Amino acid sequence: MTTTPQPPSPKRDSTYVMVRRLVRDYVRPYFGTLGWAILFMLIGAGTTAAFAGLIEPVMDHVMVAQNKGMILPLAVGILLCFFVSGMATYGHSVLMNKVGQNILTDIQRDLFARFMGMDLAFFHANPSGQLLSRIINDVSVMRAAVADALTGIGKSFLTLIFLIGVMFYQDWKLSLIAFTVFPLAAGMVAYVGRRLRKVSGNIQNETAGLSDMLSQIFLGVRQVKAYGMEGYESERAGNAIKRVRNLVMKSVRIGNLTVPVNETLIGLAVFGIVVYGGYKIVDGQTTVGSLMSFIAAFALAYEPIKKLAKLNNSLQMGLGATERVFQMIDMKPAIRNMPNAVELNTRMPEIRLENVVFQYEGGDGPALQGVTLIIPPGKVTALVGPSGGGKSTIMNLIPRFYDVNEGGVSVDGYDVRELTMESLRRHIALVSQDITIFDDTAMANIAYGLQGATLDEVKAAARAAEADTFISALPEGYNTRLGENGVKLSGGQRQRIAIARAILRDAPILLLDEATSALDNESEQAIQRTLNKLQTGRTTLVIAHRLSTVQNADQIIVLKDGKIAEQGKHDDLLAQGLIYARMYQAGLKE
Repeated sequence: MTTTPQPPSPKRDSTYVMVRRLVRDYVRPYFGTLGWAILFMLIGAGTTAAFAGLIEPVMDHVMVAQNKGMILPLAVGILLCFFVSGMATYGHSVLMNKVGQNILTDIQRDLFARFMGMDLAFFHANPSGQLLSRIINDVSVMRAAVADALTGIGKSFLTLIFLIGVMFYQDWKLSLIAFTVFPLAAGMVAYVGRRLRKVSGNIQNETAGLSDMLSQIFLGVRQVKAYGMEGYESERAGNAIKRVRNLVMKSVRIGNLTVPVNETLIGLAVFGIVVYGGYKIVDGQTTVGSLMSFIAAFALAYEPIKKLAKLNNSLQMGLGATERVFQMIDMKPAIRNMPNAVELNTRMPEIRLENVVFQYEGGDGPALQGVTLIIPPGKVTALVGPSGGGKSTIMNLIPRFYDVNEGGVSVDGYDVRELTMESLRRHIALVSQDITIFDDTAMANIAYGLQGATLDEVKAAARAAEADTFISALPEGYNTRLGENGVKLSGGQRQRIAIARAILRDAPILLLDEATSALDNESEQAIQRTLNKLQTGRTTLVIAHRLSTVQNADQIIVLKDGKIAEQGKHDDLLAQGLIYARMYQAGLKE
């Protein structure tokens, strides 16, 4: 049985481990820009400390000694401090935001690339809404955290260091009194951070579930309205929205726990400063200017302390989302190229299945049981039979959407596991009953089959698929956007776009999975003539419900319960009077 890739079980990494990985994988390329930003931070922090230092001469020489000659120089010095600090803050904020946005862009790109490298089983196990939430919601939380952390933590920390230097310069004993409360405040910050990180993960999980639910409701809105389920879906979505709200409010309550605690602790510190400093002034052991300079430095230090506490909260919320993102980035696809995989290069491949056994994960039994089959080069092979017989499974194994559990699938003598997936799939054109039309122009949708295709090539493929007439009649012709999943087209028109895409690809292997299922009889006959031409000289595998479309196949394989029940040409199978003959007669009655 195939193993579906699943996100690993959540493992709570330390903040240090998460930050180290971010720095190693994503911050390192921007060290040069960070260096300039840190220089601006140092200048800004230094000017803030210089302002606190200027308070002493202002108080002692101007306010107390009333020295007129010192007024203008000190005032100019204070003005320069504010001007230089403002310019430095602007410089480091812009540079840090640039680095932060680049980092998050790189993470989003890597996450999407990881998803694109995963196999179909992964997408079947992980709903699209969940994956969208990882790319958009989780990374948005990371973006806020990274932006706050990079722009705030460095500046606040450096400013705090410079101001502490001013305080110790003025009075080291008074500084020790002021900082007795800091360990308690730091402990509170750490406690709140741990709780916030856990809540952040829960918020992202609930948000992902909400995204997935809304995606499914919007995609199935036709059924919702047909069965009058608008009220039910509104209530279901409303409950999910409330759960997200409750978790967000929980994070708000936890995040603000530091405010009353820290305010009280700072109040105690100020109390000690005033009492101790006041007695020293009265006893003549220090000046008013020195004490005011100390208090100014402490007051200015209080702001970065508060910012650091809040930034830690933001950082922990971001790390909760980062864990979810890294879980996905760390996943490895179950189906990937072997180390020594070779390039496939052929124009007339033979396809073989030898004793193939395959079971979908979670399936109640094997989808294929010991199937051996040769699909001759340049010939048309049709797969028919009751639903659940294994027809689509065979078609999924050839492009290696899944790997067999036992046996092997080979193309041109190579086991598909020995070939690079890129070269294998380059040799295949697929037209499925599940038609995918992108919300793009008709030109882009057809050209999806061949990168770099010209308008003339696209039009030629459209004409061959009987699609040129209705495309030309669209408001902007080939430049008309077709809407999500081709909502502006009929089922038959969407099928013709898909067939044109396959015609343009011009691949030696053609896989047709109910390629004419959405067409009326007249359109089906026209498309069938086109497909007959397209099949010439190609190794073709056709799944058909309407047996009339495969009467001329070189061989017809009848599958039942994952095994080959009959095999032969149309007339031979009719003569046997078994499953194929009964299906054919039932089709005639319909």
